[in-house]
Amino acid sequence: MPENHSPETDRPGIIKQRLKELYVRFRSLQGDPNYVALGMAIGVFVAVTPTIPFHTVIAIGLAFILRASKPAAILGVWFSNPLTIPPLYYGSYKVGMLMLGRELTWSGEEVKIQELLRQGLDVTVAMVAGGAVLGIVPAVLSYFVTLYLFRKVRARRANRKKEFAEGQNPTAPAIKDPTSAD
Repeated sequence: MPENHSPETDRPGIIKQRLKELYVRFRSLQGDPNYVALGMAIGVFVAVTPTIPFHTVIAIGLAFILRASKPAAILGVWFSNPLTIPPLYYGSYKVGMLMLGRELTWSGEEVKIQELLRQGLDVTVAMVAGGAVLGIVPAVLSYFVTLYLFRKVRARRANRKKEFAEGQNPTAPAIKDPTSAD
């Protein structure tokens, strides 16, 4: 890294690197596109719920039960991150409290897990219920986006293999035929 850059000032570079890593892992997923897409949807659904210390375990368990891709479910859990957790948790709280007909007791101004735990079992149940409801739309969207992208990646890979087998690989250097008159 140049001298005038530090990890703190190169956040776009870090984000770009993480997205590239995610893409490489996505491309390496194995299995039927529906299998992978279902795993991703499960991971995203779980990521929206306020069960953060158990996201991965829950996602793998659901992927096992629903016969979906466990690695894709783990990738989907990454939807929950330090930027998305506060709004997801507050949204889960609000939706859950409204579903249960309870009065909102937390303003959401200061997002601290300890504060939520002090609120009691009613708030925990409300947040889990609200998170389950809020998780439906992102899970469905992630299923179809993953299905589309995974099929596209697979088709591109198949085309490259076909071109290579036929000797039409545009990225390979041209090899001259030693018997030709050129």
